[in-house]
Formats: sequence, structure tokens, C-alpha cells
Amino acid sequence: MRFQVIVGRGAAASKTALLLAEDGERVRMISRTGGGPEHPLVERVAADATDADRLTELAEGADTLFTTAAPAYHTWPEQFPALSAALLTAVRRTGVRYVMLGNLYAYGPVDGPIRPDFPLAATGPKGRSRARVWEEAAASGVRVTEVRAGQFYGAGAYSVFSLMVRRQVLDGTLVLVPQELDVPHSYSAIGDTARTLVAASRDEQAYGRAWHVPTATLSVRELAGRLAELAGAPRPRMEQMTERDLALLALTAPFWAEMHEVLTKPGRPFVVDWSETEKILGVGATPADDVLREMI
Repeated sequence: MRFQVIVGRGAAASKTALLLAEDGERVRMISRTGGGPEHPLVERVAADATDADRLTELAEGADTLFTTAAPAYHTWPEQFPALSAALLTAVRRTGVRYVMLGNLYAYGPVDGPIRPDFPLAATGPKGRSRARVWEEAAASGVRVTEVRAGQFYGAGAYSVFSLMVRRQVLDGTLVLVPQELDVPHSYSAIGDTARTLVAASRDEQAYGRAWHVPTATLSVRELAGRLAELAGAPRPRMEQMTERDLALLALTAPFWAEMHEVLTKPGRPFVVDWSETEKILGVGATPADDVLREMI
């Protein structure tokens, strides 16, 4: 029986664990809280992933180490180096294959569809943090690949859409979002993210490069409108948050102060090219309506 290790316990980690377990593979999930889905083949372990010795012990004998973990959003520049160093140390010591879940911040502002071979040109602290994690892993000589997702949506997703749009649409209240309402944006479903992670882990030609999770590309107004229609909710009332709104929210929680770096430039679509993922790994995008039904 194949044995896989996943560091993380969020929606993408949990869905990945279930996909592997349903294929008859034994899975060990590692997180600070020991959380994760219940399944006979899923073992949940509470451990600190920055402890390289403990992580090595837990990953010994595994085929693949997946990581979906990340520090608190506002602490990436300070805390990502320790986490990624421990993960890479455990991979080197055990010889497991290494599959990382990343995002699109590392590219920085891009004109046109974003391809996975684009340079990692971000200059902001979160974008550079993400870029360094990949650059160090890719230069280390281990078998590694990175699966890069857009903004998450779907059951269990933790994102701007799930936190600031979903509940408000379903409740019929005003939706305030820190992005332009009518500019195309690529969204990655949790299920498609997990399927891409699993497919990349099983394909030898996937290693040594990055892959994009398939996406649905709509404006946030279009996506909210589809959600409302499917749920039988009123047509959404939506407004874009102002700089002042974000500044005031930043006084309540550090998360909001971090939004400025990752907001796209005015009028610029944020579109992902995931054609290679479909062509080579065989993973396509789930229809947006199906994903939205999960959220209802």
C-alpha cells in the first residue's frame, strides 16, 4: 500500500487526503492541531512542521510529501523561511517526492494570461516569500513540483470570495469586496486543486517545474450573480471597497493591511493559462455552477 504524507489540514489538504485514501493509499496528515477528515486510511497527527527532526520521522517511508501549509498571512516574510526550510530538510533526509501547493503572488503584475513558465518577478514581501520557497526547493536537487492555484472557491474554501461574498449573497446583504467588480479573475476550485496535486504527484514529468490549477474565469460580479441565482437569493448588491475602507479595516486586524500588495492594477484582468495541466496531467476545470452548488 502506498503511503503519503500531507502537511496542512485546510480544505485543499483534506480533499487531497480523501482522494488518495479513496484510491486505497494510506495518508498521514500533519498539522499543529491534528485536524483533518475522518477516514480509515487517514491518520491525523499533531506536530509542528517547523521541527525538521519530527517532520523527518513522520515522513520516513512515504512516497510523497505534500505541503499545503502556510503561516499566518501577515507573517509570511518572517515565518515562511523556517517552515520551508524544515520541509526541505525532511524531503532531503527521506528522499520522498515533494509536491508543494503555491499561489500566483510570485509572478507579480502580469499582462495577459499567466503561464507557469513566466518569471517570478514579484517585488512585494508576500510575492517574494512565495517565490523564494519555490526557488530554493527547485535549486535543491530534490524531486519537486509546485501546483499554483488562483483564488479559492468551493466547499471549505478560505478566500476573499468565501469570506466576503458567499455569506452576504446568500443573506441578501450588501457585498463589499477589495477588487474591481467587472474585471475577469481566475478562480480555482478546491476539488480541482486537490486533483491537480494528486495528478502532479503521480506523473514523473511533472517534477522540476510548476503547474497551474484549472480555473473558472469570471468577474466577481458574475460569480456572485451565479451563486445568487443557484441559491434562489436576491440579485447581489455589490460595491468595491475603497482605500479608506481597507485602511480602517487594517486597524482591526493585520490581514487587511496586507491586501494592497496582492490587488491587481485597475482594469487589468487576472487570468490563468492552465492548458498544460489539462493536456499533460489530464485535469480540467469543474463547471463553476457545480462548484457554487457545493458552497450553497
